[in-house]
Amino acid sequence: MIPISDDNPARLTAVVNWVLILICVGVFFWQISLGEGGEAAIYKYGFTPRNFFADERGAWLTLLTAMFLHGGFMHLGGNMLYLWIFGNNVEDAMGHLRYLLFYLLCGVAAALTEGFAEPDLAVPMLGASGAISGVLAAYVMIFPRARVTVIIPLGILLYPVKISAFYVVGFWFLLQLLNVFTVVPGAMGGTAWGAHIGGFIAGLILTPILSRFPLFGRQPRGPWG
Repeated sequence: MIPISDDNPARLTAVVNWVLILICVGVFFWQISLGEGGEAAIYKYGFTPRNFFADERGAWLTLLTAMFLHGGFMHLGGNMLYLWIFGNNVEDAMGHLRYLLFYLLCGVAAALTEGFAEPDLAVPMLGASGAISGVLAAYVMIFPRARVTVIIPLGILLYPVKISAFYVVGFWFLLQLLNVFTVVPGAMGGTAWGAHIGGFIAGLILTPILSRFPLFGRQPRGPWG
């Protein structure tokens, strides 16, 4: 189930959300331009729990830099798709500066969650998915009944259907929980599922503090639109 759009127009121009997307894309092409040096950049700017807890110089800064790095086109594209669909409405609900603070705090919380779960991990963590997990939490708290168009694969066909955000994000969260308990941790190239959970929980905590919109069902539609 892949979200591709939502029926939830924002009243505020999502300047911060677009800047975040552009930075992530720009940084990724910078990584590519480095050639073989791209891997060194990942180890320098990605968040490595073992280095962080060893208090290596500058390791704290990687809590921020890691969320703007990505490991490939699919990694970048998937994250930016989610950020494009859901981020503009959350920025609308919070305002520009609050949204930026929210995004960064969720990203930091996500990295720390995985770091505390695997403090000896020597593989760098990177990507915006932890921060975006917080964005998903905010979206479902503020707009649970907003309709999201998702693509459901049916054999060789891709079937579009509109579903309540509550079910879309709920299904996504269940997948994260399932992977936390079934995927072997610490595998090279693996996904930091615990970071997604940490970012989501941070979003649940921060949204009531930072949102200017009322929570839980601002829209009058039923759960299936």
